Amino acid sequence: MNMQGTKLADYGFNTLSVHAGAAPDPTTGARATPIYQTTSYVFDDVDHAASLFGLQQFGNIYTRIGNPTQAVLEERVAALEGGTAALAAASGHGAQLLCFHSLMQPGDEFIASRQLYGGSVNQFGQAFKNFGWNVKWADGRDPESFRRLVHAKTKAIFIESIANPGGVVIDIEAISAVAREAGIPLIVDNTLATPYLVRPIEWGADIVLHSMTKFLGGHGNSIGGMIVDAGTFDWSRTKKYPMLSEPCPSYHGIKMHETFGDMAFAITCRVLGLRDLGPAISPFNAYLLLTGIETLPLRMQKHCENARAVAQHLSRHPKVSWVSYANLPNDPCYGLAQTYCPKGAGAVFTFGVRGGYEAGVKLVNSVKLFSHLANVGDTRSLIIHPASTTHRQLTDDQKTHAGAGPDVVRVSIGIEDVADIISDLDQGLAA
Repeated sequence: MNMQGTKLADYGFNTLSVHAGAAPDPTTGARATPIYQTTSYVFDDVDHAASLFGLQQFGNIYTRIGNPTQAVLEERVAALEGGTAALAAASGHGAQLLCFHSLMQPGDEFIASRQLYGGSVNQFGQAFKNFGWNVKWADGRDPESFRRLVHAKTKAIFIESIANPGGVVIDIEAISAVAREAGIPLIVDNTLATPYLVRPIEWGADIVLHSMTKFLGGHGNSIGGMIVDAGTFDWSRTKKYPMLSEPCPSYHGIKMHETFGDMAFAITCRVLGLRDLGPAISPFNAYLLLTGIETLPLRMQKHCENARAVAQHLSRHPKVSWVSYANLPNDPCYGLAQTYCPKGAGAVFTFGVRGGYEAGVKLVNSVKLFSHLANVGDTRSLIIHPASTTHRQLTDDQKTHAGAGPDVVRVSIGIEDVADIISDLDQGLAA
């Protein structure tokens, strides 16, 4: 298929999932995007090399900074999210590091929702302190809690569209209004929803992040992260973001936003972040993730169908005290789910096991079809007890705020036959 001459916006989501960014290899005619397993690239001549290093021309220099396989992956995810440009990284955490590196200076602050993946809570609250970047915690269910924390040093707001592990649907538009009022960008981690369910840029996000390890790749076989630039934020309006608005000493004084316009953030993350910090994705992982995205809409539809059926079953189970899944009519997030993700509330949700911590541990040790591991977004059904694993490093108060209390079990519902998924949970609960 030749997509040249046709705007990407003219194609549907399923078509973009298969074709965006890709074309037959110009040398060999290979239809699938090749794995460009190379560290570096030959320059035409000295002038060509100089123009690449000086950012006067786009092209390949060194795979730490960019790679042709990676470039197709970036264009595809940017197209699916409705962004202007994107940057792939070695992991979701690597993407978050590059994102904040372009925004923050020592002593700056950002506001993050408490309803976050435990690894992000730890990265923000512990590791980022070494850079002098400080986080303030708001309640993702209360947009006003973000407004109350904004002050002169605040550089960004960070939320998840569907929060991990509790499956809480966040009111992106309301929190975007707070960010716009404060003159700061809204960053949305869209890992659990994927653009198949939620497109945060349409609701006011300025930057979208992904752990592609999860649903985008979808097969539990490769690690990767992604930054998508919405192209919506005016980085030059104030002097709050000097890496984007002020002369850059690494590139002869050019101003990133002035030079690159609505792609400036993604390019800054690449040429000032990825270049120097180095969390580069491997070409092989980029290839696997790119292949996984081709079936994203098919998988997400099945994930959501299965998850809804399993959540309904567990909500009636005598050994389950509660279920947090936004597609259940009695869930507090049901209304938001109908607004933001009418096709489904994703495949990840939590429930409470009667008997608390010990019962949760017993359940994850008793299932047979489910895999007990620290991941979500696989074709396989996955289960974990967050309080004893992914959120173990948090305090009891942080665990509760993050939706990972002692009785909480998190499941990521796969694409197996739903009767088999339910049967396995039933025998595990019976144990």
